Amino acid sequence: MSHLDDEKIALIAMGEPAGSDADMQHLVDCESCAAEVAEMSRVALVARSSVVEGDLEAPPAGVWSRIHGELGLTTAVAADPASVVPVPVPEPEPVPVSVSEQDAADAGHPRQRTRVRSRRRSSASVWILAASMALVVAIGAGVWIARSLTPSSAVIASAELAAFPDHPEAVGQAEIDDDGDGRRTLTVTLEGDELADGEYREVWLIREDGQALISLGVLDDASGTFRVPDGVDLDEYRLVDISFEPVDGDPAHSGDSIVRGELDFA
Repeated sequence: MSHLDDEKIALIAMGEPAGSDADMQHLVDCESCAAEVAEMSRVALVARSSVVEGDLEAPPAGVWSRIHGELGLTTAVAADPASVVPVPVPEPEPVPVSVSEQDAADAGHPRQRTRVRSRRRSSASVWILAASMALVVAIGAGVWIARSLTPSSAVIASAELAAFPDHPEAVGQAEIDDDGDGRRTLTVTLEGDELADGEYREVWLIREDGQALISLGVLDDASGTFRVPDGVDLDEYRLVDISFEPVDGDPAHSGDSIVRGELDFA
């Protein structure tokens, strides 16, 4: 049995009218081609949305002192690394080409060997201190960046998703989170449904009058989180719906809803 070529599979996955009736029937009969269309459909859904992160800001002056206190560091590294002026390292003195007998004798003297070992230990201590400060600065910067890039989020709406008659065992929940910067996400969970071969589950926001709907993406597991597009008025699109969708290249809702519920903003 011959399979659909890659170009036709890609066009069908993006919802383009590229497949004939024979091609659609082939997708029903061929698990391999159906799986490829489903996978590329997921990629197309992800590509339709993007998240723009803001520019990183310089840490406030008090960040280092808090890091210093939390890590219990010594006073040797109490100064803010961002404000420390680097000390120029002197160039090493040239090594003499020849060594006199007296110098050779002094080099073998116990005191001279002790001074050499002391200089080596001092140099090693400087390098260890410098490496420790660099590690502490990296850890502190990582902690600050992680905290800065993790804005506080809050649940602003939720819904209990009731089962449709064809799926009496299904039950679901939904929550809308706002991260404080205007970015909203929908998290859904679904239990009690069985996914048949050649099908996938899709998450939707539906307007209250049922005349318009927005696809948020494919639900691969029992739960998933999806970005709500900017500009969507959730006072209008209050219905959360999860449906079974056949792998047929048609981006429209199949009409086979598993669960649905209305968001409560109380």
